[in-house]
Amino acid sequence: MSIALSALALGLVLAIAGRLFARRALLVYRVVRMGQPAGRAGEVGQRIRNEAVVVVGQRKLFQRLVPGLVHALIFWGFVVLLPTIVMAFLGAVGRDWTLPWLGHQGWFFALVDLFCVLVAAGVVSAFLIRKVQRPARFEGSHMGEADLILGLIALIVSTLVGWHASRIALGIAEWPQVWSPVSNAVASVMEPGTWLEVRERIFVWAHVLTILGFLAYLPHSKHLHIATAGLNVWFGRTRARGRLEPLDFELEDEDALRFGSGTLADMTWKQMLDTVSCTECGRCQDVCPAWATGKALSPKLLIMGLRDRLVAEGPAVLAGAEASPLVPGAVTDEVVWDCVTCGACVHECPVSIEHVDHIVDLRRHLVMVESRFPAESATMLRDVGRASNPWGKAQSERASWAEGLDVRVLEPGDPAPEILYWVGCAASYDERARATARATARLLLAAGLDVAILGPREGCTGDPARRMGDEYTFQAQARQNVETLAEARVTKIVTSCPHCFNTLGSEYPDFGGEYEVVHHTELLADLVRDGRLQPVASDESITYHDSCYLARHNDVLGAPRELLERIGKPLEMARSGKRTFCCGAGGAHMWMEERGSAINEERAREATATGATTLAVACPFCTLMLDDGVKQTGSELRVADVAVLLAEALPEPAAG
Repeated sequence: MSIALSALALGLVLAIAGRLFARRALLVYRVVRMGQPAGRAGEVGQRIRNEAVVVVGQRKLFQRLVPGLVHALIFWGFVVLLPTIVMAFLGAVGRDWTLPWLGHQGWFFALVDLFCVLVAAGVVSAFLIRKVQRPARFEGSHMGEADLILGLIALIVSTLVGWHASRIALGIAEWPQVWSPVSNAVASVMEPGTWLEVRERIFVWAHVLTILGFLAYLPHSKHLHIATAGLNVWFGRTRARGRLEPLDFELEDEDALRFGSGTLADMTWKQMLDTVSCTECGRCQDVCPAWATGKALSPKLLIMGLRDRLVAEGPAVLAGAEASPLVPGAVTDEVVWDCVTCGACVHECPVSIEHVDHIVDLRRHLVMVESRFPAESATMLRDVGRASNPWGKAQSERASWAEGLDVRVLEPGDPAPEILYWVGCAASYDERARATARATARLLLAAGLDVAILGPREGCTGDPARRMGDEYTFQAQARQNVETLAEARVTKIVTSCPHCFNTLGSEYPDFGGEYEVVHHTELLADLVRDGRLQPVASDESITYHDSCYLARHNDVLGAPRELLERIGKPLEMARSGKRTFCCGAGGAHMWMEERGSAINEERAREATATGATTLAVACPFCTLMLDDGVKQTGSELRVADVAVLLAEALPEPAAG
């Protein structure tokens, strides 16, 4: 085939493949861009770091070593092999055409040989994982598409090696062949003759056509994430992971008001980008406590359902058609309410999908627009709005836990304390959680700190209402609390509730509340480190449960463990740190009935399996849920907050 004819043929297949790719990719782009605004500008330095670590470094995938290594080999291989695509296009036109300089470098072709082998090994390993090991996390994924893509990848690297080998056998390789041991080995079994020249042409064109076929197919398959994942990571969350995006109810343009996600047209462009970036790897599903305990929610299937709706309905909505409801059209009601907002799915996702934001936005629409939510939670929502606490107790009882303690209740006009202790609703009203508040107060006073509480002026932060989807009630609570804290001139807050900790520190800044917020374990660890509290260690074996809103959402992992090391002998559970397992209370599930197996019982069994005698917690919700879980499973574990254990470890009279 002459150079002119080869160039014409290449131009034709390039045009066909390029048109198929561009037409579909443009449609996907236009559909995603029709999404509602999402503030994802700025923080360029952090976004560059995320690209380097998450995309190039494949950090999240390496949370599972073997599957992560398999994917990394394929990904890195294609990065290294990118120049060979241009070389193949040039070589398909003219047998002697190649890239200047790079096409003659032996070291580059050594890398090509190496990564062809590594990519092939990755493909074989991926097939074995899918077809032999068959992990449960792939349930519901499009396995046929994955098999096709793996087959195309295998064909790409094998035809590349075949092409290089045939050039070596013909003696026309532009690079020193000693650098290509794999291609050399293949060349050694190729018989010389005129068929070798034909074989070289077959290999290069097979390689080119496979690449272009891959390109044309890509935007029509789930592997569109190859093109969108890097973008999704770039636009991922850079602020606190536990923060939810607030809704703006004060927009002058009523048509721009948004009440969560009721239809496709209500979703933000980032949420739409999330759906087309899903790899269907199932890592989110594998760590979801709802899925693990037999509930309907799979974070993976949730995103896939929304993506299927986007693909099926997006073009029509773009053209002006009316969108249909997402619930129950794309996602069932049961799935929406199963979520405990623990964030395990978000932490695990290798492409920065924000599953919790999707679920909360679906809840927002159901609650605020349709008044459709689990009946048992209605009392909680009413009590937060009416009594400023989900227990429905009188505000006058907020400080009753402190009776007999010398705790100052901050009155209007009083001087601001060094530290305000934000007690939270659970520790104010539930008898089991009150032990944490009393122990914390004793410890802070014993250390000589100037600490005070708001008493009846402290209101619910609004966390359970917000996670339930009632953004109106949350914002009313937030604004009232911010006003109270401003009047009291508070600058530093300590709280023993991770939910309050997250809301005050990560979400109240959106409403003008800027404070230094520390968790009680952090402050207590500082006091022990400084010698202001001096516990006496015992031989008690203690296993620690990481609260999702403390460890995963807000990176507080070391302080509780530092305290426990000074108190007894800590034992880690299998799932700990940022990969902890939820207690089951998050996402307002403290006030919802649970279907399927109980999450708190699953966690209690895991704690019991460590052989510890005490289960330490650092969250009042965890105290209540795990205490119930321990009782239900028949375990003899004692459940106690870290502050309670620290207070008990102090010699008299500091323990009070």
